[in-house]
Amino acid sequence: MHGQSGGSTGIDNDVAAEGFENIGAWVMGRNMFGPVRGAWKDDSWKGWWGDNPPFHTPVFVLTHHARAPLEMEGGNTFYFVTDGLESALKKAKEAAKGKDVRVGGGVSVLRKCLAAGEIDEMHLAVAPVLLGEGEHLFSGINLAQLGYAPFRTVRGENATHIFIKKG
Repeated sequence: MHGQSGGSTGIDNDVAAEGFENIGAWVMGRNMFGPVRGAWKDDSWKGWWGDNPPFHTPVFVLTHHARAPLEMEGGNTFYFVTDGLESALKKAKEAAKGKDVRVGGGVSVLRKCLAAGEIDEMHLAVAPVLLGEGEHLFSGINLAQLGYAPFRTVRGENATHIFIKKG
């Protein structure tokens, strides 16, 4: 995991590090936060990342089930937003104080943001990995029609990094 001990360095790591620059807040979906479905049984699940998640900013988690904010080490506070994507983006923009808001996924959140024109720039890491089934990120979305175009491509050790932006 980026920012943790172990792993490797190189182009892929450098591109991952770029993705954390100038970030003032994050938005992510409930599935990205964790595998817990339905109402929260308790507050024991604190994400995939351990006591010091890599975000170091406020993180707004879209969910249908209310939960008190979760403060963790490193300036990480997770806010659980139950009143929709527009509200989460508004709160994240306010919290970011002029810095960028990063939408971390999952697929459902990204698709909604793309359709709403809320993504200015997107990094796609294309790697030769078989993931099985899952949600299709671009099914039924015409990026060119929405005004997006590639502007940078970086070949890494394990992935090709394609950056697109809205023109």
